[in-house]
Amino acid sequence: MQFKRRKPYHTHLNIAPLVDVVFLLLLFFMLTSHLIQEPAIKVRLPESKTAEARSEMIKTVLITKNGEIYFMDKRVDLDNLQIAIKENLRDLEREFLRIKADRDVSIGLLVSVIDEVRLSGVKNFSIVAERR
Repeated sequence: MQFKRRKPYHTHLNIAPLVDVVFLLLLFFMLTSHLIQEPAIKVRLPESKTAEARSEMIKTVLITKNGEIYFMDKRVDLDNLQIAIKENLRDLEREFLRIKADRDVSIGLLVSVIDEVRLSGVKNFSIVAERR
């Protein structure tokens, strides 16, 4: 009596295309992260040990060393900041706003800017600092 011999099943998974796709995704994210540019207004941020790095495209209020206020790279006065925020943010309760103040800015001016941001109706905002 002869038994039929079973053929061994060889299951090979070709992972070369998967490696190619992962490599291309890695390359894409590495290249695009260098293309995200910060605004040209020079601000020396205060340092913090607990600061988080964020590179999202979030609307920003900048306060320079000289006390000049910029919203979305356009100079505004403290009195007109509230109006500019209301005009440029669609959903004030959900959109996020960053406040970048130079480390040499007076606390009084920073508090005034925060008051204007709150009075405009923005619920989500943060003060940006550099990580040490």
